[in-house]
Amino acid sequence: MMQYQPEQLSAAQQAAIRRSMAGGRGALSRRSLLRASGAGALTIGGMGALSACGIPPAKREGDAAAASDDHSKQEKQLSFSNWTQYIDISDDEKSRPSLNAFTKRTGIQVKYTEDINDNVEFFGKIRPQLAAGQDTGRDLICVTDWLAARMIRLGWAQKLDPSNLPNAYAHLSPQFRSPDWDPGRAYSYPWTGISTVIAYNSKATGGRKIESVSQLFDDPALKGRVACLSEMRDTIGMTLLDMGKDPAKVTDDDYNAAIARVQKAVDKKQIRRFTGNDYTSDLDKGDIAACLAWAGDLVQLRVDNPYIRFVIPDAGYMTSSDNLLVPAKARHKTNAEKLIDYYYELPVAAQLAAYINYVCPVEGVGPELAKIDPELAKNTLILPDKAMAAKSHSFRSLSSKEETAYEEKFAKLIGA
Repeated sequence: MMQYQPEQLSAAQQAAIRRSMAGGRGALSRRSLLRASGAGALTIGGMGALSACGIPPAKREGDAAAASDDHSKQEKQLSFSNWTQYIDISDDEKSRPSLNAFTKRTGIQVKYTEDINDNVEFFGKIRPQLAAGQDTGRDLICVTDWLAARMIRLGWAQKLDPSNLPNAYAHLSPQFRSPDWDPGRAYSYPWTGISTVIAYNSKATGGRKIESVSQLFDDPALKGRVACLSEMRDTIGMTLLDMGKDPAKVTDDDYNAAIARVQKAVDKKQIRRFTGNDYTSDLDKGDIAACLAWAGDLVQLRVDNPYIRFVIPDAGYMTSSDNLLVPAKARHKTNAEKLIDYYYELPVAAQLAAYINYVCPVEGVGPELAKIDPELAKNTLILPDKAMAAKSHSFRSLSSKEETAYEEKFAKLIGA
């Protein structure tokens, strides 16, 4: 029998993960900042391989759990693993109102665990059980798109039953409906979206607007006061868009051209540095005049600093997502699907969005959010309008070989 050989990490991939965990989106809690967009890695360090003898991935025919495997009717419970501070919490921080309301309505008890600190670390926890065809002890997990894609490809996520997801199907925003790694959302639904945009400090720019990546790279008035992100997909994705290329269809030639474009800005010292989350303090102070930024940061920065601005370039912006999946062999698949669907009810989606301030993937939630906070309902970083959503782009899924080559070139570019 052919044995499964896990995707191995190159030195560049491991460096990308370290960057993300040390200063990028993996560095802080979910509500305060974003986390690792991933280096396409399944493992790091001691997580490097499955057993030496090789363990086959779960079979595709097992994607839809047989009725005998789903204990939802007999056991009114489910276990949900999520990131820290990624759900609404009561003022006294002793309860989670939306989960409590779900249990009150359905009788399903939810064991909610904040045990995801970054994608790689979490995957290391559940990989042994998944590889062995065993229950992970979790019925619902929330992982970033690159890891969701790998779990689906390996057969380690269960195919969802559309009959249990009427609200999710009806209310999912068009911009999140059909990623290349899960067409039609057969296996996943987004919990939140994550946007990469241009940000600037209008005091530091003397009131001038910064509206394109070309301006970041070429405007002499910004020389030495520009920051780009240390996450490959964000910086190169935004550069590709500015060059008129689609990151969802990126070729090797396109990628190399984008690397050369950024390298030119580095060589002439236009770019001050490549940063993780630490760009926020420099942008706030004006030491960095303009940069590529994550929208989740800007919602919070703008509360305290009226000079912080953001721009959606005419060329478009990059989007990724955190996604809900039911792991293979989960005992309570139907209960998990009911919880997914619950968070796509408009009032519940509004309650969640009002607390965490990330891009809400639920279409039509605006009026409900306005009842909670009219200003949040107007914020296109939380609720993209149609014009903004139309400019959203995603980086295509990469093979392990492509991932290694792309990360090596990017690491050389940023001096990592």
